[in-house]
Amino acid sequence: MEMIKGIALLLVVLAGFSLFSLKMPKGMKAMGALAGAATASFLVEAFQLYVGGDLLGIEFLKGVGQAAGSMGGVAAGALVPIALGVNPTYAILIGVSVAGYGILPGFLAGYILSFVVPKLEKKIPQGVDLIVIICLIAPLARFIATVSNPVVNSTLLNIGGILESASHSNPILMGIILGGIITVVATAPLSSMALTAMLGLTGIPMAIGALSVMGSSFMNGVFFHRMGFGDRKTTIAVAVEPLTQADIISANPIPAIGVAVPVALFTNPNNDTITP
Repeated sequence: MEMIKGIALLLVVLAGFSLFSLKMPKGMKAMGALAGAATASFLVEAFQLYVGGDLLGIEFLKGVGQAAGSMGGVAAGALVPIALGVNPTYAILIGVSVAGYGILPGFLAGYILSFVVPKLEKKIPQGVDLIVIICLIAPLARFIATVSNPVVNSTLLNIGGILESASHSNPILMGIILGGIITVVATAPLSSMALTAMLGLTGIPMAIGALSVMGSSFMNGVFFHRMGFGDRKTTIAVAVEPLTQADIISANPIPAIGVAVPVALFTNPNNDTITP
């Protein structure tokens, strides 16, 4: 029941991300910026902290990874407004105001205020707008992150905890289900890196996600090549990071997901690699 509960909640979260991308104003651009924030923070953390620091034992690189990994909220709070056309100075102001919070609270603050700041700029005389935005938007960004943080902790992190505990009781089944979901997410214009980071996955579930993304990267490259989407650079780019080609995937959702789903179900590499 714990496994069913965790998977069901995860599917609800993914459905929410998809609806946000498709239905909310500038949702696709905002989700692309969220993925960029995950890349700028969590990918640096993965390479520098765990490879350069823990594996190679270089303390300086470990510090680089720790610093980058702690700035996910700042990166999302700044990159989302920039992607939605906000003045870069004000976007950075929003980002630094949510320092200390996770990537999703920073994302929510950046997204909501991306529609508030331009209206203030239009109504307030030039020169005064900076003072007003400093006095109003900075604490408002912090307030949004503070309010949303408990909700994130009680939902996404709870899902991650359920998946981690369930993986110990039946890791093979969890590998099939979670690996399949991550494979589809890695092909869709969403961020599997952002998803696993927001869920707080570690241990076996994170290994499942890593193996799934590795397998789907080869699948994406072959898929783009055989379908004739773009040139060789496009094929290499989608194999490295599908979100760089989110526009092509979004324009061809049926063939993209139509390939990802059967691959996730029948050729998932986790089936014979995750053992009790």
